[in-house]
Amino acid sequence: MAFFPVLLLLLSVLQRGSSQDPDEDSLAVPRGCGWGLVRPYTLLCDLDSVWGVAVESAAASGALAAILLGLIILCRLHHVSEAEKRSGVGPILLLLLGILGLFGLSFAYLIERDEQLCLLRRALWGLLFALCFSCLLVQGVRLRRLGRERRSPGGCALTGLALGLSAVQGIIAAEWLLLTVLREGRAACQYLPLDFSLACSYVLALLLAALGAASFALCGKTRQWRCNAIWLLSACLLSLLLWVAWVGFYLYGNAWLGRSPDWDDPALAIALVAQGWLLLLFHAVPEAHSCLCSPPQPSAPDYFDTSQAPSRMRETSFDEDIPLSHRQFPENQSYGFDENTADLRSAGNHNGNTAPRPSAPFRSNVYQPTEMTMILNGGAVPSAPPTYTGRQLW
Repeated sequence: MAFFPVLLLLLSVLQRGSSQDPDEDSLAVPRGCGWGLVRPYTLLCDLDSVWGVAVESAAASGALAAILLGLIILCRLHHVSEAEKRSGVGPILLLLLGILGLFGLSFAYLIERDEQLCLLRRALWGLLFALCFSCLLVQGVRLRRLGRERRSPGGCALTGLALGLSAVQGIIAAEWLLLTVLREGRAACQYLPLDFSLACSYVLALLLAALGAASFALCGKTRQWRCNAIWLLSACLLSLLLWVAWVGFYLYGNAWLGRSPDWDDPALAIALVAQGWLLLLFHAVPEAHSCLCSPPQPSAPDYFDTSQAPSRMRETSFDEDIPLSHRQFPENQSYGFDENTADLRSAGNHNGNTAPRPSAPFRSNVYQPTEMTMILNGGAVPSAPPTYTGRQLW
């Protein structure tokens, strides 16, 4: 769908080149048109009309960036294993096709208008914008579902929904052309700016719906997709501001400045290129990065970081790392108290203490020094007394 503007433009160029009169080739070409381009294609190379060259460069670079991003997504699609991320790939690719169509349609405003070109402009203007804004709307619905239910509709369902919503604008544009061109017999290039703006009312409704969906997506319970919702909301807000700007300038600004018929095409061409770059930078690139990036690996806990919440490993004791002979069991607490009292009362070297010690009521076959005994012994594990008949485990 997005390649239709480029194809029709090429056909129009070929038809114009074959129908030119020999007298037109002898006309003086503007400065910068050294390739033999003559009217009506002089805006593509005329250095005196800087806006044409600037729009052409921006549109060509934007189309190349959209194609490269689409190829990257297709090449790395097999690395995306999560269903939540794979569901957003279809709307992104459809949006890139719409962006490519916007950049291609901008070249139609760099050529002098005729009947076929005016039909192309009127038919594809609202359709391409509706396709892009429908993708934004379904992305908002997807993020809303992910934020509330932590699951998303399928990518094919979202893509089909976006195509269905954009097809409504195609029907509206076809009805407008049938009523004005075929039934009333008007020329395709003779239309009022107000009629052109009213024909895009459905497109503006899609944009407002996408803005509302992005706002609701920020209220989700899951904070993982909140960054995606912020990017989507930014793209919708900037698109709304851009539409208010170009519609206001197209309806009232040109008439107020006295440039009404001359600046109509530059205003629409700049709006197309600006909208394409805005969607590419503020939605397509962040969403593609979010879908293609690998999930974060769980990091090992830092035991020396006191700002972290105490984990289960830090809350438990280190008795599992201590040998069985060095552990202190709960039922040996009375024995440990008696042993500590005897050690505190005794004098001299504790390692040379040969006094008999009371045996533990439980597990008497294993010598179990208490923590106080180890502290009083200088940190070393004391040896069992000579009279101890239990099993030596060290």
